[in-house]
Amino acid sequence: MASKLDIPLKDGSVTVVKRYGAIVCDIIDTKFGCVTTIKGLELEDESSTSYWRRPPTISPEKRFEFVMRSGVKVSVWKADLTHFHADAVVNAANEDLKHYGGLAQALSIAGGPQIQMESDDFVKKCGKLPTGKTVVLGAGSLPCKKIIHAVGPDLSMSPSRYDVQKAKPLLETTIFSILSRVEEHHLADVAIPAISSGLFHYPLPECARTIVSSVKHYYDTLPIQNRRSKEIFFVNNDEPTVQEMERACREIFSPQQPQSYSQAAGRNTRSAAHTPPPSVQMGNVLLTLKKGKIEEQKTDVIVNTASKDRQLSVGKISEAILHKAGYEIQKEIRKANMMGLIICTRSHRLDCKKVFHTFCTNKEADPAANQIFYNSVMDCLLTAAAQPYISIAFPAIGTGALGFSKAESASIMLRAFFNFAQSCQIKMEIYVVIFPSDHETFQAFEREMGNLQKHLASLSFPLELTGTGGKFGQNSPQRDSPAHSGGSQGFSRPEASGPKDDSYTSRAPTPTISLLGPSDETTREAEKWLNDLLSVRSHTIKNNFISHFSERDHMQLCRLAENGLVIEEFMAQGHACIAITGEMKKDCVVAALKVEAMLCKIQKEFISEEEGELQMLSQTELPPKRETVDKSSKEFLHRFDAFIVHGLRVTKVDKVENYALKKMFDMKKNQLHCLKPKTMFQRIPAQFCEMISRIGFQAECAPPEGIVPRR
Repeated sequence: MASKLDIPLKDGSVTVVKRYGAIVCDIIDTKFGCVTTIKGLELEDESSTSYWRRPPTISPEKRFEFVMRSGVKVSVWKADLTHFHADAVVNAANEDLKHYGGLAQALSIAGGPQIQMESDDFVKKCGKLPTGKTVVLGAGSLPCKKIIHAVGPDLSMSPSRYDVQKAKPLLETTIFSILSRVEEHHLADVAIPAISSGLFHYPLPECARTIVSSVKHYYDTLPIQNRRSKEIFFVNNDEPTVQEMERACREIFSPQQPQSYSQAAGRNTRSAAHTPPPSVQMGNVLLTLKKGKIEEQKTDVIVNTASKDRQLSVGKISEAILHKAGYEIQKEIRKANMMGLIICTRSHRLDCKKVFHTFCTNKEADPAANQIFYNSVMDCLLTAAAQPYISIAFPAIGTGALGFSKAESASIMLRAFFNFAQSCQIKMEIYVVIFPSDHETFQAFEREMGNLQKHLASLSFPLELTGTGGKFGQNSPQRDSPAHSGGSQGFSRPEASGPKDDSYTSRAPTPTISLLGPSDETTREAEKWLNDLLSVRSHTIKNNFISHFSERDHMQLCRLAENGLVIEEFMAQGHACIAITGEMKKDCVVAALKVEAMLCKIQKEFISEEEGELQMLSQTELPPKRETVDKSSKEFLHRFDAFIVHGLRVTKVDKVENYALKKMFDMKKNQLHCLKPKTMFQRIPAQFCEMISRIGFQAECAPPEGIVPRR
């Protein structure tokens, strides 16, 4: 289950974190897989952090919308693509995937160093990306799930008509490849810019017509059973390009329509063909209220409200999920372990990755029902963020047999969403899905969004609220904050007799580092590492990746030593070590941070190379799976018995399924004619658990004496 931990910063640590907060966040993410939030402190170099992006250059404005006969919607937007919310965003890339100009540079800067790093890794493994081809990679800190890097045709500065005709099939191929990737990766929508029209000099009118006609042709001919996407966004930030994309859409989709959309929407530039659903942008979290069926959502996670006896046929929402997912989900939930207030199961036949089942109590029967309700929603959000899953759909919990009024349900859920958003440092979309005919519940949630705006307007950190109008501020997260019941009180100031919420006072918050990790083990180890780093005058770093230092890395160590520090590299008991000592504690801490950052970079490169070689040799690209096994299972009891004889008690066992590693292991067994493999236990720090899950045991993970064969 997700684990959250707050670490107050002492006076001596504030200066270091203020200046090097970005490095601290990156190291903790690499070593322990924890999302780090620095609160109550303004960083000196926020632009380099993975969780900060500049505000959008323009407000999003929809210019055109049309539903094709295939059912797929196309729309034209004037918007900043680095802030556009879609499952995938297309980058107009070059063959080398070097993002040094135009849109590519803007996306790379906004998404952080991961964008260029993954692109370099791809080119290193697979070579250049040819014209017309695409590749799907991570989105870094952009508000989307994936980036589709697409290489369109590159024309001369002033191309001839022949050059354009020759390039047209290549641009069509590029668009077809983009849309194929969208379907292949089960993405609901994609934002496409005017590829090749900028630095690649494709004439804008011809470029727009080719892109739009290619999209139409693709979905007109795609078999319905292969179709998953719902909407294609044509997104650009300059007016000439937006106008050409709109003109092309009108010519191709609705040539008989005399009035331009721009003129029709002139009275309200934010209007669309229909009123957009209310949505709230809270930092990294986008909350949207929509009508639909919960079981048909295509988010990463769908939340279900289940009965205490785990009978999914009880309750309308649970029954609908059971009907679509199939009976296998019923069998799984009966055997699954409770994680806090939720049970997590596979999706089975649903179009999501996981289902989180909540177990709230009846309002009339349990005095703590409000608190349990609130905590259940928070557990869903924290668990999703720790995976990380970046989209989650909730039904209107509590409005049925649990006895909560529609206003109470809306108040409690929105308070949980809002408090969660204060500590969420991944881009996440939260949807509240109301059954289409349930107008009263939809209106209750709409009103609560208005109440949120009204009661928090005076607070700091303005956040954008669309669909209901206006601005509102932030308050600090509180995991166990009792949810107020009833109407507008859900976001009002707590009464004097209730729990105090520092966010409603004028007192400056204590500088704090907040960790959100996948387990208690990782957050505790990250806390120990951070406290040791910030509190000790001299540092000894034990990490076998030191042996991978290049000449350039050793030069960096020499430059660090120029600040009056003594930096010694040595081996001790199988460990590669670096000792850092000096008169000034701050200088030692900064040097240790920079060495740790160097080691994290080497570790990432090492994992990438090993993973690529492993996939190539095994001919499989299936990602590894890791999950906690039941304490009553044979897998757990087998490990428990092996350790209890030595006076050690096993409290948790995680099972890793890595098909590439298993295939390589079986191949090695055949080579060595080994019929009966032996079991080996290895003691390793938590920081290497994820690495082992991906590429197996490595000498870099632990010293030789950490390996204990079992007879």
